[in-house]
Amino acid sequence: MWHIIVHIFPYAIAFAMPLLITSLGGLFSERSGVVNIGLEGLMVVGAFASAASTVALYPSMGAGAVWVSLLVAMAIGALFSLLHAFASVSLNANQVISGTAINMIAGALTVFLARTFTGSGNIQLTEGAPRFDVPMLIDVPVIGPLFFHQTYGTTWLILLILALGTFVLYKTPFGLRLRACGEHPHAADAAGINVFRIRYAAVMISGALAGLGGATILVTYSGEFNGSVAGMGFLALAALIFGQWKPLGILGATFFFGFAATLANASQAEPSLQVIPEVILKIFPYVVTLLALVLFSKSTQAPRASGEPFEKGKR
Repeated sequence: MWHIIVHIFPYAIAFAMPLLITSLGGLFSERSGVVNIGLEGLMVVGAFASAASTVALYPSMGAGAVWVSLLVAMAIGALFSLLHAFASVSLNANQVISGTAINMIAGALTVFLARTFTGSGNIQLTEGAPRFDVPMLIDVPVIGPLFFHQTYGTTWLILLILALGTFVLYKTPFGLRLRACGEHPHAADAAGINVFRIRYAAVMISGALAGLGGATILVTYSGEFNGSVAGMGFLALAALIFGQWKPLGILGATFFFGFAATLANASQAEPSLQVIPEVILKIFPYVVTLLALVLFSKSTQAPRASGEPFEKGKR
């Protein structure tokens, strides 16, 4: 059993990282009071931006184009999320409908642009992010083979962003104001906080991180843009709820999803796993999530003002 875990754990981490960074983006948005159902579409936009910029820059920059494409994906994701911010914050539109529209627009627009550039809806990368063993740490017993074997640079980047995001949320004035806007926006407004500005910033952070999530899928294990991220944005939303809207909670939830999904995908290659029906392994993480939501629904506490439009003159 140990050799199975060691074999699939690096793949599980690679699968979990896009979920983790996208869930963190959703956390920023919902903590400010804006539900972002459009994470799926923002991931698609990020994946497209990364693919297009990598192909365009690779002849002149080589492998460095992959890392530049991550920045491009974050920038485009943040800009695209302004559509959701404008609709839900400035126009007080229904946030679920606005997010759904983002998902529909993103898929159609990116496939159209991909067909315009390449003649098909797909963009193939010539090179993705390299994998490497972390020197010295790879030799640590038990932990080394699990966490430091065949890792991606994007994994450490995302974990760094998670630590930074946790610090910003809980240890800075901006984080305090953001959380106040998601709990008691009118009290925050009375204290002189610009709720509209904070929510715009939170949604843009959400878009940037979701864009990075989509780009991470592309440059690590996908290698091709095809107009879809296979529902990963919705899975990130589930991880956000499963993780109780807390950074460490979503870290645990996304690692669980990553390991369970990788276990299902590896079941055909591992004889010891073939005794378990593949369908059970595939539905296992989703069934557990539903059970957890049912069992802990009373103790689950979303931000109080999440999903509620803010009207300045209303009390």
